[in-house]
Amino acid sequence: MDAAALIIILVIVLALFFDFTNGFHDTANAMATPIATGALKPKVAVLLAACLNLVGAFLSTEVAKTISGGIIREDQISAAVFPALIFAGLIGAITWNMITWLLGLPSSSSHALFGGLIGATLVGVGVMAIDFGVVLSKVILPAVIAPLTAGIIAFAATKLAYSLTRRYDGRPDGRDGFRWGQIFTSSLVALAHGTNDAQKTMGVITLALITVGWQSSPDPQLWVIVACALTIALGTYMGGWRIIRTLGKGLTDIKPAQGFAAEASTASTILASSALGFALSTTQVASGSVIGSGLGRRGSTVRWRTVGRIAIGWLLTLPAAGGVGAAAALVVVWLGTWGVVIDAVLAVLIVIALFLRSRRNSVNAANAMSEVADSGKAVKVKRNPPPTRRQRALAREEARAAAGEADAERRPEKGRGE
Repeated sequence: MDAAALIIILVIVLALFFDFTNGFHDTANAMATPIATGALKPKVAVLLAACLNLVGAFLSTEVAKTISGGIIREDQISAAVFPALIFAGLIGAITWNMITWLLGLPSSSSHALFGGLIGATLVGVGVMAIDFGVVLSKVILPAVIAPLTAGIIAFAATKLAYSLTRRYDGRPDGRDGFRWGQIFTSSLVALAHGTNDAQKTMGVITLALITVGWQSSPDPQLWVIVACALTIALGTYMGGWRIIRTLGKGLTDIKPAQGFAAEASTASTILASSALGFALSTTQVASGSVIGSGLGRRGSTVRWRTVGRIAIGWLLTLPAAGGVGAAAALVVVWLGTWGVVIDAVLAVLIVIALFLRSRRNSVNAANAMSEVADSGKAVKVKRNPPPTRRQRALAREEARAAAGEADAERRPEKGRGE
């Protein structure tokens, strides 16, 4: 086996590992809110998300084409160099994914991938190898517009849900029927995630195959689609519980109607972008929807300090992943094939170190929501909910009637005394 074939195999393996980290990093996008409201048990939620991610990966390849034939001008890059640069870019993306997972920050796996690839390409080839027009139109602008749009839709949907419904089931958190709706909307988000995020790894592998002449079309091959679909489904089933905890209870206390509105907004935004080939961040969309739903419910509190931490993570994703990718590419440029080997060893050591660090404060299905309540009763509510408008009106009428009866009883007694 020659060095070029070995590097391509390493790229495919590392790309699939990135796909795996993408899966557990983004499980929260679909399942944090239904777990938080008790609509789904944690293990059931991640299993459902894994199955639907698997299905969604087969439904669209538009985003894969954006990556394999858009951001990087592969025709200007030597086939002898470019696979190693893709390898370096993947190291940047995986490193950032693992760091933000450890911190419980719902950052963008997509932007980590783009940042890593761009940083490695800039070091290995130069500025001319990047199509910044595509980066701006299909990466940067969707990153700004999509979460804002999703937040506005979620805000409006939450307002509408609360204005058109009222508590009727006698349960303390009220509007319990929305939990059934959450099962559908969260499933739709998981399906949409498969149509968008699984495609990114397909695009990277296809791009590597194109650069060495093993493929000419930007359409991913069937084995690539199957491998990426299975890998992201497995990662999703592992469950990124740290990020599930942040989205489920760190931004705002979510109730069923809010969760339904947030998930519907997230799914509609992701599906629309997948159809247009926009490789947006599903994490940013989901976070924007949760914030919008929190602002839409009267009496709800959005924890802006947590929002600020997440926003800083968003801003750092592209440059941080790009910096790691650039450093890895620099090693490749200096040492050639041996640089790839050194990068691979360093990447393994980094992943192992971050995983071992996470064991000191383990977060899993059993304790991800324990500070709120156990699954099934995951919303903090008062034992005696405030009365509805109709109940207050009836109480006032009863009070006036009681006061009238008391006056009528006192009048005869006063007359007899005189």
